[in-house]
Amino acid sequence: MYYDFLVKIPEEKGKIFERTIKGVTYINYEYDRVYKPDKKYNIPKRTTIGKKCEDDDAMMYPNPNFMKYFPDAELPTDEGRDERSSCLRIGTFMVIEKLMMESMVENIVSSIYNDGRGTGLFLDLASYYLTTENNAGQYYQDYAYNHPLFTPGYKIYSDSTVSEFIGQISVDDSVEFQNEWNALKKNKDKIYISYDSTNKNCQAGDIELVEYGHAKDDKGLPIFNYSIAYDCNNREPLFYEDYPGSIVDVSQLQCMLDKAKAYGYKNAGFILDRGYFSRENIKYMDKCGYDFVIMIKGMKALVNDAVKEVKGTFEDSRQYTIRRFGVNGTTVERTVFPSDERNRYLHIYYSYSKAAAEREQLEQKIDKLAAYFKKLEGQPVVLDKSYEKYFSLEYYHEGQEDQCFVCAIEKSSVIEEELKMCGYFCIITSENMKAKEALELYKSRDVSEKLFKADKTFLGNRSMRVYTGDALEGKMLIAFVALIIRNRMNTKLKDEEEKLLSSPNFMNVPAAIRELEKIEMIRQADGVYRLDHAVTANQKIILKAFGIDANYIKRKAEQISNELNPKVLKVKINGRKS
Repeated sequence: MYYDFLVKIPEEKGKIFERTIKGVTYINYEYDRVYKPDKKYNIPKRTTIGKKCEDDDAMMYPNPNFMKYFPDAELPTDEGRDERSSCLRIGTFMVIEKLMMESMVENIVSSIYNDGRGTGLFLDLASYYLTTENNAGQYYQDYAYNHPLFTPGYKIYSDSTVSEFIGQISVDDSVEFQNEWNALKKNKDKIYISYDSTNKNCQAGDIELVEYGHAKDDKGLPIFNYSIAYDCNNREPLFYEDYPGSIVDVSQLQCMLDKAKAYGYKNAGFILDRGYFSRENIKYMDKCGYDFVIMIKGMKALVNDAVKEVKGTFEDSRQYTIRRFGVNGTTVERTVFPSDERNRYLHIYYSYSKAAAEREQLEQKIDKLAAYFKKLEGQPVVLDKSYEKYFSLEYYHEGQEDQCFVCAIEKSSVIEEELKMCGYFCIITSENMKAKEALELYKSRDVSEKLFKADKTFLGNRSMRVYTGDALEGKMLIAFVALIIRNRMNTKLKDEEEKLLSSPNFMNVPAAIRELEKIEMIRQADGVYRLDHAVTANQKIILKAFGIDANYIKRKAEQISNELNPKVLKVKINGRKS
């Protein structure tokens, strides 16, 4: 992100360098040198601090790195930023404000910052992420221009102030918020926590978390990992983690379990994807006293025997049918590992539709391999050993060194065995339960997957748009707070939708926000903001989900109007103050 104001290019002899890419000249700053004893020379460490102004060679548009390395530089002030639109969109703001108060999020943020400015700007940024589905700092002013704000006096801050504030949000702030948030969640009843992770590509080079790893959307860029723990019983996110991109899921789980214990979650179980399955993790969950529900592929050697043991006994029997998910399921009790000290419960499932899809997928894979081998017949090539899973590869030796590929012979028995296993999958639980219960618990983790989709798609976090580790921590915390509120919105809308006789297409978060944004206040000739029109029928249905009616809207609109009244706050109209 580059700011929309100019600063003078620093005069640091030997440390400022220009680099032109596609006609744009970037200003780089050398902030350190690292000596390499083996190579006997210094390696400079540089970062981009701005873009050169085309009209003035001495000036540049700075980015957050400039603020980091030149904190004492003079910046343009925020004067002249208090001008406001004559049309304010108040519907979504009122809902977010109510949810922040109900969830105690506002109180927690207030306790961290202890001042109206910090609390207000933090909550405004979370509202901005949620309402606009964007996290780009340069567009925050556009949002603030036509929305009510939590910031005292409805002050609209500049890009530089917003960026500086985000960069000042520390890891301590994140820890404190999550500690306070989870302190509110103490529950005597047992809960199941869905835990899952994703990763985000990043081009910035000045962030310690960013490393090359196993990217889910591999663009050849370094990544950092991001995980969320979600309470499936109470339907709300509990805590999040961001950690280096080279760390794999299976390694991070034990660190997460320690955090869960520290937060005070004792009577809990964890719902985990197949990526977390390992002997060490299962033992560690036993040690912590946590139950678990873990998916594992039916093709794994670990459960192959269990599948074969029950194969043919439940697939066509009505008593094993789980109609809701279109599968049949049964349960086997046994140890999972040879060194296991207790029995686990292996829930074996079979789906005819899944079997048909997997069989066709395997047949297509075999056909493609056969066609590939046919093209290579008679050529002097040696194929990788990985190709020998389904085919025996035959070669002709013309000499001591040369090998000519002759043909590939299909391993029918291997393929037939794999075809027989199509359609089966397995869930392992530590607690004795029916196959239907285990599947319902595992399917409840779909909500956590939707959280990641919401985080990337509806909060704009597909790209973090940061240059420093401090800014990354700030944006992650703001996004997590926005995610809490968005999830709460989604839950209330779905609960209300179940009460309706029909299923209107506006009872989801994006559509509801579009409707709520139509509730507007207009600044009239006397300079006073008033509601433009009454609340519509669709808006009433949406607002009812949050315990809000038309009278509530009128009262809040009057409150906002009083705060913006010319007698209280000077508002610029037609270029002059009234």
